[in-house]
Amino acid sequence: MQKSAGEVLASSFWDQESVLLICYLPKGQTINSEYYSTLLVQLKDILKEKRHGNITKVALFLHDNAPAHRALLTQKKLAYPGFQCLVHPHYSPDLATSDYHLFPGLKKQLKVRHFSSDAEVIAAAETWLDGQTCEFFSNGLQKLEQWVQKCIELRGEFVD
Repeated sequence: MQKSAGEVLASSFWDQESVLLICYLPKGQTINSEYYSTLLVQLKDILKEKRHGNITKVALFLHDNAPAHRALLTQKKLAYPGFQCLVHPHYSPDLATSDYHLFPGLKKQLKVRHFSSDAEVIAAAETWLDGQTCEFFSNGLQKLEQWVQKCIELRGEFVD
């Protein structure tokens, strides 16, 4: 038996139409505020390009409460015009849209395959993500309202 490729950690940013940015963490590196802030700068550039330079519309931004997300450097990057950060309740993994919508289908697609390198894993992930329709991404954001309501009804207890 041959060992499959190792784990690949990705940071993904997406909207109601598609994945805007996905970055794969280099081996041996951790996500800290400096790394995460560089991703936010890239995201801002992508949004600016997508909107043809018009950044008057506000992008509602939701991420969890990881230390890199709460850091001062990150908060300064999010203070740019065009970002409005939504408050994410402390320890509410149920409200992470990528966890309940984006990644389950991707994991299902990848878990039955054997990969000999991280590059193969990344290529397969990007192929799957590129194959998703606008409706797929839109539905994921629409589910957020349902998950928030369920979380409120359960008074913050974990939603499975």
